[in-house]
Amino acid sequence: MTTALTTQVCVVGGGPAGLALALELARRSCQVTVVEQSPHFERSFRGESISPDSVWLLDRLGVLDTVMASTLRTERMEIMDGGRVVLAGEFSSFGRPNPYPMELPQPVLLNALAEEAARNPGFRLLRRTAATGLLREGGRVTGVACNGPDGPLEISSSLVVGADGRFSKIRELSGLTYEKRPLERDFIWFKVPLPESWDPHTYRVRISGDRHALFIPSFPDLIRVGFNIPKDGLRDLRQLGIGALHERIDELAPELSESVRAQVRKWSDTSMLEIFTTVLPRWSMPGLVLIGDAAHTLTPVLGQGVNHAIIDAATLAPLAAAALEAADPGPALDAAGTELQRLREPSVAVARNLQLRQERAFALSGRPAVTMRRGLYRVVNRNNFLKQKILGGVYYQLQDAVRSGRQRLDLAPFGPARQ
Repeated sequence: MTTALTTQVCVVGGGPAGLALALELARRSCQVTVVEQSPHFERSFRGESISPDSVWLLDRLGVLDTVMASTLRTERMEIMDGGRVVLAGEFSSFGRPNPYPMELPQPVLLNALAEEAARNPGFRLLRRTAATGLLREGGRVTGVACNGPDGPLEISSSLVVGADGRFSKIRELSGLTYEKRPLERDFIWFKVPLPESWDPHTYRVRISGDRHALFIPSFPDLIRVGFNIPKDGLRDLRQLGIGALHERIDELAPELSESVRAQVRKWSDTSMLEIFTTVLPRWSMPGLVLIGDAAHTLTPVLGQGVNHAIIDAATLAPLAAAALEAADPGPALDAAGTELQRLREPSVAVARNLQLRQERAFALSGRPAVTMRRGLYRVVNRNNFLKQKILGGVYYQLQDAVRSGRQRLDLAPFGPARQ
């Protein structure tokens, strides 16, 4: 027997984008239901890096104080190429209200967002519930068909929001056209203890020829390591044995060699992340809108995926809430989806283009190309204007836009739950 529910907004995906959107909608007295297939948030995530703009935004959402005890502040970044530092930056020098990126375990963030949202009577979180289809009527999406712990479930809603990540089921079900752009590499991830010789507040990139790795401090005392492999090259690498991974670390970060050999003894101690971007001509259709990685998948460089997901949510919430109060909510919600893309697409494009340029630079091989790359990094390192422009353009887009008046951030007031 199929159970039926009715809500104003059905959000598919209980990640940072979905829960931040639900929180903002619930604070505006909207009825919002979040569908999340996992029974809990206590699972492993790679997306722990929170950009300065998102730190600033979490403060305005009223959840930053709740999570601060579980954060690790990133104070500087350092790129080494061929064993020498070619680019370094101190985030304190950027002079923004919230200059520092943070490392924050995603379960902590998700629990904080869900708990804050639950203080509002219009919020509902359905765990262990998976979307299986979209309900449609007259060319319009009118809800979501699901499987839940008690069997089939149909949720009717004025708006469906796909916030279900880079492999979005809602994106596939919608039929919206998109281009998936595979990059020439994938990533192997694992965690090891932070070495005593390393400052826990530095984001490190190590490059050797066309091989590189990211070394990101992870709360409370670990290092998250990600290194590149050729696209679809995991099988070939695994055939060489786990020693091939150890040798890669020996080359890029010998400080970690001993702990990697102790902690990463088999391939199951690692995970693989397929690297690609997605570009959608349209993020929405009648009755449905996509946000976060479902609308614009980004790469791991500079931690922009979570950042743009949260900003999408904060941008869509006031648009959708106002549309729901219109005399005819349907057309107003469709206009809200179009307006979201108009407001957010330029910023996402800036981040994507910077990431792709960085990826191409990392992949350079051959002495002339590597020499050119190192020279470019050194030029930026010596020129504070260039450093501020390039890094500031990706890390502080939202803060700068709000401060200059180019963008208005309309967040709901928070405090005791409204009855």
